[in-house]
Amino acid sequence: MSEVQILVLALVQGLTEFLPISSSGHLILAPYLFGFKDQGLAFDVAVHLGTLVAVVGYFRCDVTQIVLAWFGSLAPGRQATPHSRLGWAIIVGTLPVVVAGLLFKPLVEGELRAPWVIALATILFGLLLGWADLRARRRRDIDGLSIGDALLIGVSQVLALIPGTSRSGITMTAALLLGFTREAAARFSFLLAMPTILASSLVITHDLLESDGPVDWAALGLGVVLSGIAAYLAIFLFLRLIERIGMWPFVLYRLLLGGLILLIVY
Repeated sequence: MSEVQILVLALVQGLTEFLPISSSGHLILAPYLFGFKDQGLAFDVAVHLGTLVAVVGYFRCDVTQIVLAWFGSLAPGRQATPHSRLGWAIIVGTLPVVVAGLLFKPLVEGELRAPWVIALATILFGLLLGWADLRARRRRDIDGLSIGDALLIGVSQVLALIPGTSRSGITMTAALLLGFTREAAARFSFLLAMPTILASSLVITHDLLESDGPVDWAALGLGVVLSGIAAYLAIFLFLRLIERIGMWPFVLYRLLLGGLILLIVY
């Protein structure tokens, strides 16, 4: 892999993993715009690991409190706390996409990766995000998240198996429709990303171990660092700006992205 390919793909993965703009939509454009060859499974693992490190690092205090409170909630007679409830909500919200991912893995990795599917999903689910942002009451905070809310958001996350949907975009859409503020929707989406990215990375790693391709460790290390930095900055800026700018800048960007994919690929 060239330095340009490492830089572009790592930054694209890092920036788009958590913004509601579809990472798969950007990754399908990269080979057409830059003439890149397939980067291989090992690099996919590296950039996913970078984004995982970024989100865990950003929410390190929350993660520590959630994990400790969740384990504490397993003791008989212990009262539930906001952090322990959030821990259970993350577990419940992750289960639907794990089950669906295992059941539909061949379909997701095959027919659904067609450029026209990615383009249409980018556009249609972008419009759904914009509609949710306009319609939402945006009064609920993350402390008011129930197990039922988590299940509904988790079920919506299954749609992210369709490339172009955007995992963060669809989970924020569901949270907004349930009445959560933009910041609360984004925070739960990012927390929910941790087990989802981990599960995805384990699946890719399993596939990697079954392949016999050479490993460029320098490229992988650079991919981890660059994607991690990009993802951390994306989370930092998004959470500070989202209540002021709303979702529509991302909706308009998705419309342009989907149209560009159709224009270039077809």
